[in-house]
Amino acid sequence: MAIISNKGIAKRRWGIGALLGAGVLINYIDRIGLSVAAPQIKDMFQLSPIELGLLFSAFAWSYSLLQIPVGIVIDRFGPTRVGRWGAFLWGVASVITAFSSGFAGIFMARILLGVAEAPAFPVSAKATGYWFPRHERGMATAIFDAAAKFSNVIGVPLVAITVVTFGWRWGFGLTAALSFSYFIAFYLLYRDPSADTNLSAAELRYIQDNGGAPEGKAEAGAMNMLGYLLTKSKVWGLTIGFAAYGYSFYLFLTWLPGYLVQTMHMSILKSAGYAAIPWAFATLTDLFVGGWLIDHLIARGKDESTVRKAVLIVGMLFGTAVFGATQTTDPVWAIFWISIALGGLASAAPVGWSLPSLIAPKGGAGTIGGIMNFANNLMGAAAPIVTGFIVGATNSFTNAFFVAGVILLIGIVAFVFVLGKIEPIPDPQPVGLPLPLPQ
Repeated sequence: MAIISNKGIAKRRWGIGALLGAGVLINYIDRIGLSVAAPQIKDMFQLSPIELGLLFSAFAWSYSLLQIPVGIVIDRFGPTRVGRWGAFLWGVASVITAFSSGFAGIFMARILLGVAEAPAFPVSAKATGYWFPRHERGMATAIFDAAAKFSNVIGVPLVAITVVTFGWRWGFGLTAALSFSYFIAFYLLYRDPSADTNLSAAELRYIQDNGGAPEGKAEAGAMNMLGYLLTKSKVWGLTIGFAAYGYSFYLFLTWLPGYLVQTMHMSILKSAGYAAIPWAFATLTDLFVGGWLIDHLIARGKDESTVRKAVLIVGMLFGTAVFGATQTTDPVWAIFWISIALGGLASAAPVGWSLPSLIAPKGGAGTIGGIMNFANNLMGAAAPIVTGFIVGATNSFTNAFFVAGVILLIGIVAFVFVLGKIEPIPDPQPVGLPLPLPQ
């Protein structure tokens, strides 16, 4: 498809991209608050490593189980309505967490946070499909995906300073304030392109003529669409591969500060500073490799499927640098290997998140995103628990990192041999229409 020039076209779509990125940033600061506050919470309530692992994973349980239903709901009601309710409930969940009084209370509050944040990434992925043409989808997706990594650069130190200065409850009070602020911004600023009165006709035409995802519900019906997509190898290749990515991502998201405190004998503040280094590197590779480089190569005429798959697979291969962290007790070398691993995974992540809108039939992007993120976050629930058991049994993170590397290799196999060419899946047969007669 020839790319139509954007010369003279307004860029409201990039403001929407920045808004979605801000939402994911706050979304992830909400999530990482527990990992930063964990040492204080562990001491206050006398929790074991296994109990900490359960707390770290509680969010992912409800978040994972709701991904497919949420994807269907987003395809039915659209990102505007679902995104508003989700953002409001983030703040409610953080307030409840701040007032929790023990293991059970924090556990239930984390499950509620998983419910509240379940729509966040599928909403962003579907909205990005609506608002951006295919050749800009790499950078647009990288904006909100990089925000997840950047949350650890600014969020971990910000929450750490709050927790050390005022106590862990105030850390969750901070995330509540951020969440309610985003709810107000999203309510006032976000509309789908066809309903946005501030979007010029020229920019809307530019988006649509260059492959912007069509708005509207699937003609086949939600459950029929789900069943149809589950028969497609592209969906399974994407799901298995992205689940492998999710295991390592959640391991680092939940346990990296604890790893630095326990294995490298750092204070909470020092561990927050060290932990920010790999996440800063991941933010850069996410934006410049997973975003800018992909769009640049496609704009220069390189095959879209080849470019995206190459970045996806090479990024996952770099993720196996986590094996290097199993061979050192030097914090500098540990951070080096973890930075390489997270940088590689971060460059692959926006490709994964761009795929639902790139391969989905009409009205199916939310459902594919839900399927993909369901498996991703099941692994996200497993990673903290498995890591907690391994660390509790061995008093070491070595085997935990080794398991993550093996799972990444399985994901690479799925991306190479199961995903296939990155192109749209044909639309399913609409409900109520007869099948065509054989010729």
